[in-house]
Amino acid sequence: MTENKPNRRRSLLKGAAVAAGAMSAPMVSMAQTTSLRFQSTWPAKDIFHEYAQDFAKKVNDMAGSRLKIEVLPAGSVVPAFQLLDAVAKGTLDGGHGVVAYWYGKNSALALWGSGPTYGMDANMILAWHNYGGGKALVEEIYKSLNLDVVSYLYGPMPCQPLGWFKKPVARVEDMKGLKFRTVGLAVDVFTDMGTAVNPLPGGEIVPALDRGLIDAAEFNNASSDRVLGFPDVAKNCMLQSFHQSGEQFEILFNGPKLKALPAELKAIIDYGVQAASADMSWKAIERNSKDYEELKKAGVKFYKTPDAILRAQLASWDKTIAKKSAENPMFKKVLDSQKAFAERAGQWHNDYTVDFKMAYNHYFGRQAKKS
Repeated sequence: MTENKPNRRRSLLKGAAVAAGAMSAPMVSMAQTTSLRFQSTWPAKDIFHEYAQDFAKKVNDMAGSRLKIEVLPAGSVVPAFQLLDAVAKGTLDGGHGVVAYWYGKNSALALWGSGPTYGMDANMILAWHNYGGGKALVEEIYKSLNLDVVSYLYGPMPCQPLGWFKKPVARVEDMKGLKFRTVGLAVDVFTDMGTAVNPLPGGEIVPALDRGLIDAAEFNNASSDRVLGFPDVAKNCMLQSFHQSGEQFEILFNGPKLKALPAELKAIIDYGVQAASADMSWKAIERNSKDYEELKKAGVKFYKTPDAILRAQLASWDKTIAKKSAENPMFKKVLDSQKAFAERAGQWHNDYTVDFKMAYNHYFGRQAKKS
């Protein structure tokens, strides 16, 4: 029997669709996975390395089989402080660290995280970076250093403690002569305050404290400090400080590697950074608060850093930025940009934000507990 024309047309169309599907299916399955090898500047057990892995997982999950980022801990390929050069040269495809680690290449880089940042917290610094001109300034600095990298800043860190001490400090004079670990522009601040500074990477701090090579050290937060072993070598932690009160993380990509990716994968990375930033800030609150309780249970004594020391930090910071601004035009350029943003955003923030301590004390303070 001869097939009528409409049925024959439908059969042909159906056959064409099946053939097209058969042709396209192998192309999908044969799509190559782009693998990128990253290294963090953190020991494998540190929550910071976990944050790096969290970012990679978000990107990997969204990209499916098209992109895979593998994150290695500090020292796997290069020492922590050599990460930037390794990424620029292509020894590594990317990395996870902090901008302040590259302070030696251009002092202006330490302004992303060091110092009181004109009263801005870490999230406000990220607002300045993304919307107030900071991103373009970082790119300008890296270009001037002939470093072909793409930098993403994310992950607002909670205010960092003054640090871990064998004996608590009560006066500015107690800081003088201490062998102290810090990094970035905090090196200049604490040096001006009379300490002997040693800018050790994260994994070397506790062994140095244990051997007496340093007397005191700051690192970052309750979770990192606990897992790195600070309570094993010191029992006093001074809370609150202006030396690094607004720091954030940096995700680095080798420039040519990132530019070679398709537009949709670049978009996944961009939005992955933003998602990882929010998730990191939430995880930090959960984990840091729990580890703070565990440290207290372990016998660590916490003290608020005296206001006199905080004021001394501000005074030393003023001298530091005046000196660096005279030496480095880019330093002054970054500082001026931060100051203009902070004056506007800080006024809004301070005027609009309620004192949350009032509510906390209402529910958990001494009077509340009595009732």
